[in-house]
Amino acid sequence: MQRAKDFYRSLKHAVSGLSYALRYEKNFQNEVIFACLVIGAMIYYQVTESEKIVLFLVIMGVLVMELLNTVMERIADILKPRVHPYVRVIKDLMAASVLVSSLLAVIIGLIIFIPYIFRR
Repeated sequence: MQRAKDFYRSLKHAVSGLSYALRYEKNFQNEVIFACLVIGAMIYYQVTESEKIVLFLVIMGVLVMELLNTVMERIADILKPRVHPYVRVIKDLMAASVLVSSLLAVIIGLIIFIPYIFRR
């Protein structure tokens, strides 16, 4: 019984974090919108099961990277009274990781969807 309560409490915290990101993080909101568009395209073009798996993996990868970026930014913001020059570098590197994962997602999306879009 305690195990179920612990799981419920952990799940509640995770949903709270996700809710925070959806309410306050503009980039996360934008990425969720793009994810919904991709899911809509998956349904419209009836992509294969393996293509769906790949698309869901890259969608979730981008969202996870954005959440990690948000975490690192909040940690860096806590340290602001004693800003170290590397704080900016850390924030930039985290933003770059989101950018790289987003570029990967776009490339994979194009590879998967272009044949469906130009199918005769």
